[in-house]
Amino acid sequence: MPTQTASQLQMVTDDRPASQPGSLERGIDILLALGAATRPVTLSQLCRSTGLPKSTAHRILGVLCSRELARRVGNAYLPGELLESMTGVTRARVPGTRRVVLPYLLYLHETTRQTVNLAVPSGLEARYVERLYGHNRVGSRSDGMDRAPLHCTATGKALLAFDPRLRQELLARGTFERMTRRTITTLAGLERELAQVRRYGVAYSQEEYNDGVACVAAPVFGPGGRICMSLGVAAPAHAVPLAKLGISVRGAAQAISATLLSV
Repeated sequence: MPTQTASQLQMVTDDRPASQPGSLERGIDILLALGAATRPVTLSQLCRSTGLPKSTAHRILGVLCSRELARRVGNAYLPGELLESMTGVTRARVPGTRRVVLPYLLYLHETTRQTVNLAVPSGLEARYVERLYGHNRVGSRSDGMDRAPLHCTATGKALLAFDPRLRQELLARGTFERMTRRTITTLAGLERELAQVRRYGVAYSQEEYNDGVACVAAPVFGPGGRICMSLGVAAPAHAVPLAKLGISVRGAAQAISATLLSV
């Protein structure tokens, strides 16, 4: 049997196909794509950005979701809670810096003596990235989760009212989950509510997410005039005049917006 020379062996090695990425590399590619996105990413979009077949991407996403490294929102995907806590990905989406925004939150907390929330959109939810609790606060469903639905919270309504793409994604559902007897659950009802938010620059939630809790929020705009987050105050229902509270919240949100534009 003839023996092969070193040069022949090298030619055989060079002709072999390049090794395909394994599951670990593919999973990392998906996580990088999710981390770089500012909105929920569909399976098709992930496949286009990573070059993975749909069946492979779907299988890996199932594993990532089970480990809280990814989570599904409707027909799309976002980084999971575990990944967000490890990387701070949600906080990184807040334009400006904490040093710039926090003084206004502290001032609002001192003047209202109520719970102050700063929220950013995360899929079809409002994600709370800063929270200063008031002394007489009432327990909320969002405690421990730091996120809440958009359609029945003041911070969520402020985000929806000024973000057309986010509003279109949510309104495509047509009906919404009832959280309390006051929750707006119809498309027409929510559209009327958001029109009022755009008109007056303030959003309200009167016991729509939690019984016994009322909230007021206003939009915060970043460079380019696009909404980037919402500032809200939550208080025991009927404890303070919401209209008066709305003036304070809107003023603080406008001041944050002006500061972000100058950074």
